[in-house]
Amino acid sequence: MKDVQNIINDIKKGNIKPIYFLAGEETFFIDQINDYIEKNLLPEEAKGFDQTVHYGLEVNLPDLLVQARQFPMIGERQLIIIKEAQHLFKKKADAEALENYLQQPSNSTVLVFNYKYKKLDKRKKIYKQIVKQGVYFESKKLYENAIINWIIDVLKSKQYNIDKKSAQMLYEFLGNDLSKIYNELQKLEIILEKGTAITPEIIEKHIGISKDYNNFELKSAIARGDYLKAQKIARYFAANPKEHSVNASVGLLYIFFRDLYIYHTLNDKSKQAVANALKINPFFVGEYQLAAQRYPMKKITRNIGYLKDAELKSKGISSGSMTEKDILNELLFKLMH
Repeated sequence: MKDVQNIINDIKKGNIKPIYFLAGEETFFIDQINDYIEKNLLPEEAKGFDQTVHYGLEVNLPDLLVQARQFPMIGERQLIIIKEAQHLFKKKADAEALENYLQQPSNSTVLVFNYKYKKLDKRKKIYKQIVKQGVYFESKKLYENAIINWIIDVLKSKQYNIDKKSAQMLYEFLGNDLSKIYNELQKLEIILEKGTAITPEIIEKHIGISKDYNNFELKSAIARGDYLKAQKIARYFAANPKEHSVNASVGLLYIFFRDLYIYHTLNDKSKQAVANALKINPFFVGEYQLAAQRYPMKKITRNIGYLKDAELKSKGISSGSMTEKDILNELLFKLMH
């Protein structure tokens, strides 16, 4: 299966297929391929005549495939994009119509299906027909380690350097929404010269993440047992509540202690084995090795209970008059004592 850049490169070279079926959970990559095709496949003067966009809930696929058999009005080919295509193929007639079309697809039509959050059954005839005649792309959801590596790769492709700790900072602050992360990386591209090394100081200045007071540093302080540093970070969060919700901190710490529990259960605690089991970069395994000495299984189980309790309080359940500051301070004391 081809990746995003390979698909785009093939199109640039003129190796254009009659169908692009873009499926899967990670919508960012689906949008990336679709947007490139939508912007670049046809010349501007032909788009008003030979480029159409349809939506899965509104389209009748057999009728649309009749349109696909027609010749373009002014250009060499027509482009038909179906967004929200995950709403199609609930009727047997849809799959049969596409299977029949793909037996001999039009050489002058390109069909693009945006089949988000779902994937085709690879045992079915429709999948085999798509692979035979065109491109089937399946976009899998990325997890922490993969997102950090993706940040590094994206910046490298734009001729910037970033170390793993700085990439982790971006991930911790921006979450797993690739579109949001990519937009922030584009801002850095506008501001910084090519070849710049993107450091925590640059991130703090241009994205607004404090290099010393963020959830990444809070997690590290708890792993080391540095209660004073954890308190300082909590005070900073309390002074900047719009950027630092207690719910976000609780969520990240819950994942940390959940993964620390898994770490204790592993028979093979080598760096690579731990990284594979926890789906993290090997660079960060040392933090779990250190934390495991401080937090045995019994304490981890207790801490997960404290985190669940703090999550409820952050949502206003059984919190009484406690503020977010109170909830976080109480949580840190319980976790670390």
